[in-house]
Amino acid sequence: MADVLVLTEKELRACVELDSGAVDMIAEAFATLATKPVQMPPILRMDMEERRGEVDVKTAYVPGLDGFAVKVSPGFFDNPKKGLATTNGLMTVHSAETGVVQAVLLDNGYLTDVRTAAAGAVAARCLAPESVSTLGIVGAGMQARLQAKAFCLERKVDRILVWGRDPDGAAKAAQEITRLTGRQASVSESLSGLVREADAVVTATPSRKPLIDRAMLHPGLHITAMGADAEQKNELAPEVVAEAELFVCDKHEQSARLGELHHAVGAGLVPEDMPVTELGEIVAGLKPGRTEADQITVCDLTGTGVQDTAIAVHALKVAREKGFGTVVST
Repeated sequence: MADVLVLTEKELRACVELDSGAVDMIAEAFATLATKPVQMPPILRMDMEERRGEVDVKTAYVPGLDGFAVKVSPGFFDNPKKGLATTNGLMTVHSAETGVVQAVLLDNGYLTDVRTAAAGAVAARCLAPESVSTLGIVGAGMQARLQAKAFCLERKVDRILVWGRDPDGAAKAAQEITRLTGRQASVSESLSGLVREADAVVTATPSRKPLIDRAMLHPGLHITAMGADAEQKNELAPEVVAEAELFVCDKHEQSARLGELHHAVGAGLVPEDMPVTELGEIVAGLKPGRTEADQITVCDLTGTGVQDTAIAVHALKVAREKGFGTVVST
């Protein structure tokens, strides 16, 4: 017999929020990935094309933590038309000593949203220009909104431009971003105009065709691309990766298999053994981030199991301290 703690989304929201503490926690997870023998298998993925759906399963064992998480993360991109969130899912937390299930986190994708946004903040910390008069957000979903909030935790931002395929959706996102960040956010009529005006751009879409091309680049620009977490997804033209003076990703092998690097290699613009800096290497001080104001930098974040284990173990710790959850005896 074992007791399993079941936590609801409401309880988990009371345990974890997108703040500087969450960013520091995810930064530490990246550093651990770069410096310790983390066990992180490739993402298990299933696509359901006719449903415009996908499911990812991620996990990682992180030395030093007393638990590990297994996350099931569905994404169904027609859900907003049905009044449902695009993403949902859950995590299980297991003892790192025995493998016994300790908790089920019914977060409906909330913890993934937070850890993904926090990863964007880590990228901003390491790579964005010190002065950001204009931040560009490409996308209008929940992650696009949270990326804006996360970026503003790391950099002073004067204004925010938002672009989305649906102008009404972009307008709603801009209103929410204004509320979340306290900065004035407005809709950009064109994507090219947004990129050219911005000092930093974050893309957070499920696009399968490149959105940003080489002609939009300019000295000093930083781009964080969040959306390409599967082989067929692609937000940056391969030339953008080739043009970047510093290309950074969360995990080299993963970016080369299903991220923006994957498309650049496939187009024959960069070699398979292209030198790559991992974000954790910058956090850990092993490699430099942005070194010059006019550098063009690109960060490709495909999402890692180490982030899921870090936030899940932390959430369970806080929940226990607060006395949250329902105990189920198995």
